[in-house]
Amino acid sequence: MLNDWLKLYADEADLKKRIKDAEADLDAEAYAKYPKLTEAEIKALVVDDKWLAALDAAIHGEIDRVSQQLTQRVKELAERYEIPMPQMVSRVTELEAKVNRHLEKMGFSCT
Repeated sequence: MLNDWLKLYADEADLKKRIKDAEADLDAEAYAKYPKLTEAEIKALVVDDKWLAALDAAIHGEIDRVSQQLTQRVKELAERYEIPMPQMVSRVTELEAKVNRHLEKMGFSCT
């Protein structure tokens, strides 16, 4: 098993070296191509591929952020107004009566 691992480890090192060499060759080909690009190709690369993609990502990020804020606000409002007003008034009246009874037992008059 150890011999198999050593062989796989050596294969992995070889593959990593081949990948590094292939990336270096690709970079060299790209650098050689740059001086041959036309103005229209440069604009397409810079504006369409880079700038517009970044702008698109920023816009979508902002839309997502605003959507999440709106969703959170709607949840807060739903929780806030979950109990109907007549039910809240009734509960306040009950609690007020309970407090007044306690105050009367302690000797305070509720007028």
